[in-house]
Amino acid sequence: MGLFTGLATLPLAPVRGVVWVAERLHDEAHRQLYDPEVIKQRLEEVAEARENGELTEEEAAREEGELVRRLMSQGAPGGGLEV
Repeated sequence: MGLFTGLATLPLAPVRGVVWVAERLHDEAHRQLYDPEVIKQRLEEVAEARENGELTEEEAAREEGELVRRLMSQGAPGGGLEV
């Protein structure tokens, strides 16, 4: 980037910073929602909570269903696992 370009785009620096932070937040949220290891860990936590009586069978089944749906949606760009 040349001196002139750097000076001309300087007013946009705060916007670029906000965009960068937003992209990092998006990436981390996506990782937490769809990373297979995070999902498997959460499934184990749900099973433990069910065993300890912290969740009812219905609550646990609902949570597990959502987690499995997220896990299965990782295979193909449009959702669902490729065969």
